[in-house]
Amino acid sequence: MKKPILLILMLSLFVLSGCDTELISNEELTLADDPNFTVTEDIVTNENQNSTDNEVCLTTNLIAGQHHVAGTVSVKNDGENLIITYITNGDWTIEATHLSIGGCDDGSIPTTESGNPKIGHFEYHSTHSDGVNVVTYTISLDAILDEFCFAAHAEVQGPTGGETAWAEGTEFPGNSWAMYVEASLLDCDDDDGIMPV
Repeated sequence: MKKPILLILMLSLFVLSGCDTELISNEELTLADDPNFTVTEDIVTNENQNSTDNEVCLTTNLIAGQHHVAGTVSVKNDGENLIITYITNGDWTIEATHLSIGGCDDGSIPTTESGNPKIGHFEYHSTHSDGVNVVTYTISLDAILDEFCFAAHAEVQGPTGGETAWAEGTEFPGNSWAMYVEASLLDCDDDDGIMPV
């Protein structure tokens, strides 16, 4: 008799303490302990899905399962925030995202000793609603170096099933195909674009 009650109490505590995101509005999520960024998600129609934003500084492919271009990851600077947007194409949707931003050579992006990224330790992350194909992270520029790297990971669902996806860039030195992108805020002032370093 004591075991079922104890189990119910433990499950209740797990449910109450296990949530690391809170719903702010219909589409905006943020980690409760970090007010310096927000995450928004959206479902757009195929006609609008690949629309180009003239203010985007850099766009790179979102590669799923090493062989499929499942969409893009774009970066822009609005003067106060760095905005990184994942957009999938076709039948691909986004189930979860993980994002880490830091110095390229200072170990800011969490990795194992062998050089593989520790996705579970990325500072920005969220799970997403069914059918989502656009996810945007808005991060205060106060937390961004002028010269920076970012690793944008996603769990996507598509014609080939569930896949891991990365923003296309330079491979981490480990034995996985995970990638990071080098960029510079200095190249994204006024109407200039962030250019890959």
